[in-house]
Amino acid sequence: MDDRMTFYAGTYSERGSKGIYIGQFDLHSGAMRITGHAGGIRNPSFLAADAAGQFLYAVSETLEFEGAFGGGLHAFRIDGNDLHPVNAVPTQGADPCYVALTPDGRFALVSNYTSGSIASFAVRQDGGVSEAVSLVQHEGASGVNPARQEGPHAHCIVPDRTGRYAVVADLGQDRVRIYRLDERGGLHPGDPAFVDLAPGAGPRHFVFHPDGARAFVINELGSTVTAFDWDAARGRLAETQTISTLPEGFAEQSDSADLHLHPNGRFLYGSNRGHDSIVAFEIGPQGLRAMQHMPVGGRWPRNFCLHDRFLLVGNRRTDRIVVFEIDEATGRLSATDAELDIPSPACIYFP
Repeated sequence: MDDRMTFYAGTYSERGSKGIYIGQFDLHSGAMRITGHAGGIRNPSFLAADAAGQFLYAVSETLEFEGAFGGGLHAFRIDGNDLHPVNAVPTQGADPCYVALTPDGRFALVSNYTSGSIASFAVRQDGGVSEAVSLVQHEGASGVNPARQEGPHAHCIVPDRTGRYAVVADLGQDRVRIYRLDERGGLHPGDPAFVDLAPGAGPRHFVFHPDGARAFVINELGSTVTAFDWDAARGRLAETQTISTLPEGFAEQSDSADLHLHPNGRFLYGSNRGHDSIVAFEIGPQGLRAMQHMPVGGRWPRNFCLHDRFLLVGNRRTDRIVVFEIDEATGRLSATDAELDIPSPACIYFP
């Protein structure tokens, strides 16, 4: 069995970044090393791959793409330690910050943060992507925070495991929106079309539990996590709990960011930018229980990822990826010596 695995790191185009970094991760020690990079893309801030690991997709989080307003969606063919561009298309909205593939791999889904819109794209046989087959502009309510919620801001779009529905966290509207996906990749409002969260919550990233019956969203502005029951047959969410991501008594500015479940479904992790920590929750019969706030060894943990017994954190403002070990029995994190300098890490991804 190979004791190394390829990983990718998307970055913001600042402080000498070379785009998407390609690296090797040691599955025993957690050590990392960079083996290459793919340039020619501005602000590749979020990544996703197909189930077979043959193609990688990246959003270009920009206000302009090929001379037109908005960002871009790039498709790459994975060839060992190299990424070969297949094609790129406009996302029809500004600052796309999230991309996900449907479970069958037929469509790529993108959220455009600044525009407050979402779009779907057909995946071609060669791994490239079509022009947008569906575009939905969020309209209506804005949030109570005038600096961050002056209008809709779609921060992520996540398909459920059936591929029949996609859920969108709209930070600007304090809403988690539900869409039905048709056979052609069309996005249609669910029934109900959304769930409203607490004013000023600012939902950012959303995950489904492996059991298919629960889900969670991390709220950036409120520094909370909201738990839901998920009715997969009817595409409906019902809020069950909201809990802080910060330790009791912490009163300084902090914005929550990323959210991931452990593969065993027993533990949930979130990142705090400002408090600069990873919060670890145990998922029990009575809901979520915070059990640890682990300092991340840097500043502004925008994104992190899990692989088996390791958790990798990208500290954007200190240009470093730091590795923690997960106790698979308790879910608690412990520091390791493994770290890697990389400019402005925005997304760490294992295909």
